[in-house]
Amino acid sequence: MVGSFEVTAQDPTSAARCGRLVTAHGVVETPAFMPVGTQATVKTLSSEDLEELGATMILGNTYHLYLRPGAERIDRLGGLHRFMSWSRGILTDSGGFQVMSLSSLRRVDEDGGTFRSHLDGSTHRLTPERAIQIQELLGSDVAMVLDECLPYPGPPPEEVEASLRRTERWAERALRAHRRHDQLLFGIVQGGMEPDLRRQAARHLAQMDFAGYGIGGLSVGEPKELMYQLLDVITPELPPDRPRYLMGVGSPDAIAEAVARGVDLFDSVLPTRIARHGTVFTRQGPITIKNARYAEDDQPIDPQCDCKVCRRYSRAYLRHLFNAGESLGPRLGTYHNLYVLLRLMERIRAAIRQGTFAQVRQEAAALFPPRQGSPGSDPAPTTEVNR
Repeated sequence: MVGSFEVTAQDPTSAARCGRLVTAHGVVETPAFMPVGTQATVKTLSSEDLEELGATMILGNTYHLYLRPGAERIDRLGGLHRFMSWSRGILTDSGGFQVMSLSSLRRVDEDGGTFRSHLDGSTHRLTPERAIQIQELLGSDVAMVLDECLPYPGPPPEEVEASLRRTERWAERALRAHRRHDQLLFGIVQGGMEPDLRRQAARHLAQMDFAGYGIGGLSVGEPKELMYQLLDVITPELPPDRPRYLMGVGSPDAIAEAVARGVDLFDSVLPTRIARHGTVFTRQGPITIKNARYAEDDQPIDPQCDCKVCRRYSRAYLRHLFNAGESLGPRLGTYHNLYVLLRLMERIRAAIRQGTFAQVRQEAAALFPPRQGSPGSDPAPTTEVNR
């Protein structure tokens, strides 16, 4: 039945679990990572590439698709699945993250947010009801409520609480507005970096009949350890029979730590964005393929990887492509990074079933160790509107 979620395995040493989420376009085995398809495309890759990689659900960006080509136009063309020739699952965000990140280009009030397009400066209004209407027109399998995402470091606690209460009222309005029976609606837990507010928010949201629960407002620049501490507070308060989605997290180490705390779904531009700039995953940690040291390196990106990029091309060749400005370089790097991450998710699921998750958790930490001198969280856009 569409919307059903079943926990199929539980790790004996942590809160990690496997599950099956049934959507209108197939079953998503969790824990799962969703590549981000901002403009109805995962940058540089085709739908065929994503099928080959084994992605079962991708993320579509409501803000961008609303502005261009328009939700009504996509609806007339048969919906987002048909528009991009993708037959598997699609989750759409509400557009709230992008609107909130516009800073000087937006104004938020009790009813919603008013913002100016980053494309042409035109003025638009996004309310909880309009966010639902847009996502229903897109026809995604999972829609998200409109929420207010706060930056890090955030405002004083009293302002965080006021923002949270508004987000909760918006969630109630979104529930009332949602009509599509073949589309699942997820609520979103906010509350800034305040543990008590996060606990309250999770408890309040758990009382509402959402098909799943997003955890927003994390991976916005805070130290990863703080994110983990907040997840320890949030996930125990969410219904165990509903999927939990940590929004905007895509580094292998953070995914494994969040899985250990009971999270089921993830998305992030991290693996694709860093690939387009020449950074690729290896078992020894990420490397920047554009560096001079790889100019005559005839090894694959990762000798232990069996993706088609590593089976055929050398580091020297990829470095040449990037330095020559050839579009094939970002494409091959993106394919490799998503292959590594999607295979990691497969290993995580298998390890949970076999009771060996602790070992894979350590392997994930080696794939993407925190950068020295940095807070360690995923790169978070501040003025950009791409998640």
